[in-house]
This record gives sequence, structure tokens and C-alpha cells, in this order.
Amino acid sequence: MSLRFLTRLRGVRLTRDGWWFCTAGICLFFVALNSGNNLLYLLLSMLIALMIASLVLAEASLRGVIPKRQPPPRLHAGTPFLMGIALRNEKQKLPSFSIEVEDLCDDKVVDKRCYFLKIPSGRTQQTAYRHTLPRRGRYVFSAFRISTKFPFALFRSSRYVEHRSELLVYPALIQLEHWPKALTQAVGDQSISRLGRRGSFHALREYRQGDDPREIHWRSSARRQRLMVREHEIEAVQQVTLYIDNALPVDKLRDPEELAKLEKVISWGASLGAFYLDHGYAVRLCVRSVEPALPLLWSPASLQKLLTTLAVLPTVGPDVPFQSPPPLPRTSGMPISSHGDSLVVIRSGAQVPREKHMGHVVEAS
Repeated sequence: MSLRFLTRLRGVRLTRDGWWFCTAGICLFFVALNSGNNLLYLLLSMLIALMIASLVLAEASLRGVIPKRQPPPRLHAGTPFLMGIALRNEKQKLPSFSIEVEDLCDDKVVDKRCYFLKIPSGRTQQTAYRHTLPRRGRYVFSAFRISTKFPFALFRSSRYVEHRSELLVYPALIQLEHWPKALTQAVGDQSISRLGRRGSFHALREYRQGDDPREIHWRSSARRQRLMVREHEIEAVQQVTLYIDNALPVDKLRDPEELAKLEKVISWGASLGAFYLDHGYAVRLCVRSVEPALPLLWSPASLQKLLTTLAVLPTVGPDVPFQSPPPLPRTSGMPISSHGDSLVVIRSGAQVPREKHMGHVVEAS
């Protein structure tokens, strides 16, 4: 049965109190039938009217209620997050009471519920539930199941609302205890003769037409009675290349322990890349793939590209070679220092072919 067909259905299920209520009604029916007492028939009709009123009011409470998902901007595997749920009552006059909202991820109900006591007509209310996605990759949230036990808690009336959202979960970022040797080098200490607006102070000179007015040194200009500007030396940015071994033998593709080690490798690579970018390094990422490598990543703003690539990184065989490192751009305004380094992140105990351009080996244990 398709989900689109389920959206047109109204599920009704008896609660525990509802079962007791129905049992009492059935017993009352047989007693009234055997005795012929009109008062018992009147009491039975009141119970039936109460059940019908419960179903009608529950249906009125569910009608016109539209849920909407509000995910956080960035998700990491194994990290709890708050998924926002907004519920709008599009009815013009009637409010909705006691609404529960359940989210469906990959056609399975998430184990958390959001509860709304009252949603006035034409209004929107928001809440959130806490959840954790265990692995990186793409997750599909397909629909909502909204339900209510209003007004007498005899029945749980529910319906499905189709609302598709695709979330990308990034690898977990690990707090590493020991950093590779390359991290002990000073960042940005390779000065070159090229002059620019950034870097260490070089000298003062007279103002020339076309100079940036923001570089005018007003105190020296007042002392010398002519405009003087500051000159700076551009600092070279150190670069590092990350080789992440995303290979597994065919006989270990279904081994949970080996898959967990591979996920640890990718998490290490993401953590190292985030650390380098945050400390001013330029990062090049190379994985086992037939597709071309990412371009050079310059700043923390490029971290999303790195995390997105690692979030959807597939598992390949050991015969797939590493990507060739992307060439350094010649037209960029930020020079690259030649004192770079390279890291190979592998599974504990794994062996990779060592090449001349590969540097330190980091085992993700």
C-alpha cells in the first residue's frame, strides 16, 4: 500500500480506556436486551453517542493541520541534534487540541513524539525533538503521522501527511589526542618579497595615485607634511594533502567491525581537514576514486565542501587508486609555501602503497 494512498486514510485505534469503555457498553447491551429496561437502553444510547462524538471531534481536530520539518543547518553522525517541527492550523474558526506528531525516517517512525496542546485557528506553533543519526550519508524523511486522543481518550485517530526532506549527515568530528608532526610547524611564517595589504609590516613610502586610502599612516603623514602609506609582506600559506583510504576488501564489505573502522578513518580525515583549515592551512583532499579530486581548499569557509565530499564517500576496492592531487592555482592571490606536508589516514593494521609524494601515516585506531 503506497504512502500516497495512506494519506487519504484515517486510522482509528482503541486506547486502553477505550477498550474498557467498549467492554462496559457490550455488557450493558446484553443486560438491557435480557431485561428490557428502557433506562438501560437510554444509558446505552448515551454511550454510543459519546463514542460517535469522540470520533467526530477527533476528525475535526486533525483536519486542516499541516506539519513542517525544520532541520538544523549542519548534522554530524553520532551527535544529538534538535529537529524542529512547525504545525499550522489552517482552519478559519476551529482550533485543534492535543495533537501528537511523529516523524518518519526511511519509512520508519522516529522514536520521539512532538506534542501540541492547542493550536488556534490560523496560527503556527513550533517545537522540537532530540534525535541522533548514527552514520554519515543521506537520510530521507518521508512523511509525518499526526494523531490525537481528543476529546475523551477513547480512540487514537491518526493520519499520514506526506512531506519529503533529504538530509545530508556529515562525518563525526573527533577530538584527537595526538596531532601529526606537520601541525607543530608555524603557520604563515614563510614571507616572500611580494607586497600587498595583508601580512607583516614592511616599510613606509610616499602615497602614489591608486594606493588604498585605508593604508595611509596619518601620524607619519602629519609629521612629514606629506601622505605616507604602509607596505606589507604577503605571508605564504602552508598546504597539506590528506590521503584518505576508503577501501575495503570484498570479503570484508559486510563485516561490522571493518565498516566501523572505515567510518573512523573518514571521521579522522574530516577532523584533520577541519583543524588544518581552521589554522590557516590550504588543504588538498585525495581519496580512492575515479572522479577528479576536489580543488584546493583555502579557508574555513571551504569546510562544507570537504564534509560534503566525505559524507557521500563510497566504499571501493583496494584496486582503485588514489586521486591525483589537484594542481596549485597559479592565478590565485594567495601564494602557497613549498614547505607542505601530506598525511595518509588508514585503518588500523591496513597497508597502502607508499609513494614519494605521501608523507606521514595516521592509523585511525
